Amino acid sequence: MARGRRAGVAMEELSAALAAGVGLAAPNSPAAPHPRLAAYKARGGPGQAERRQRLLRLQRERRLDYVNHARRLAEDDWAGVESEGEEKEGEDAEEEEMDVDAGKKLPKRYANQLMLSEWLVDVPLDLEQEWVVVVCPVGKRALVVASRGTTAAYTKSGFCVNRFPSLLPGGNRHNSTSEKVYCILDCIYNEAKQTYYILDVMCWRGHPVYDCQTDFRFFWLSSKIQEEEGLGEKSRINPFKFVGLQNFPCSSDSLCKVLATDFPFEVDGLLFYHKQTHYTPGSTPLVGWLRPYMVPEILGLAVPATVLTAKPDYAGRQLQQIIESKKSKKLAAEKGHPSSAVAARNGHYELEHLSTPQPANSLEGQEEAVSQMEN
Repeated sequence: MARGRRAGVAMEELSAALAAGVGLAAPNSPAAPHPRLAAYKARGGPGQAERRQRLLRLQRERRLDYVNHARRLAEDDWAGVESEGEEKEGEDAEEEEMDVDAGKKLPKRYANQLMLSEWLVDVPLDLEQEWVVVVCPVGKRALVVASRGTTAAYTKSGFCVNRFPSLLPGGNRHNSTSEKVYCILDCIYNEAKQTYYILDVMCWRGHPVYDCQTDFRFFWLSSKIQEEEGLGEKSRINPFKFVGLQNFPCSSDSLCKVLATDFPFEVDGLLFYHKQTHYTPGSTPLVGWLRPYMVPEILGLAVPATVLTAKPDYAGRQLQQIIESKKSKKLAAEKGHPSSAVAARNGHYELEHLSTPQPANSLEGQEEAVSQMEN
């Protein structure tokens, strides 16, 4: 009884936090920043859509030093970075009004190096033409750096959780013939399958592709993986599998086929990538996240009844929270509420984290919460 009352109180507090526009901590990433939910707009309207266009324009105008950034990650050499930061401090002060995810400077060391998503709130009008979707397995997000004869896996917060040999270029002492041979990958690690699923590529054999568009990065990654024999198999020199994740078009027919597919892993959710976005560390509206059961409600598609589209026990509560949050933000915007203006200026979203665990008072939910993908 007491446990039930505590759960009820917790849910009331959660709903109140959503209604008040207070940022929520991601269940699996307490070190990550938590964006605020902007005032809800109609499908395809301003808000998230405006931010997407702004970021696409900014990435065309900006040219960051990705060559040296990739080299620093590969060699763990950050000498001179602090002094560079001090020199640019005055320039950055003039750009305080810009979004933090606009990529005005690159993060230092290994923390915050991954490109993270936001909930797909404003559905893009060009979703079918300009976006692709990647089906993500359950696991933990990892920055993988193969360099100087070893392979290291880092959490989003920059903590090195493992070092091991691999068949990635530069990943073991036999294939690391030069310091210029190194790889930097965005992966999802599934412990049960001892597999790193490669979500994206930032550098391959010393060639950075941060400032390349999504469709090129995905094509290049797929072709390069096929060239590395044994990468997808466990062996003494490759103790963890490295498997590329496939991307699909975002047409109605394609999404229905994807949701009806039997994948060789437990599916966590769907990441929607804008074809033109560069790989920019930090959260961005150019990458959207949905759980599979949300597709009919959010995208307005009639999808087949499959294992993926079946709603989990917590689905009703989760969707209701999102709907209530949207309604409260919309009303606040119409009434000119100050908190709405702040949220709109902020341009960020509370609901940024991947995956929502089952109720906290469920033992099964607690176990599942631990295994859900971090974002």
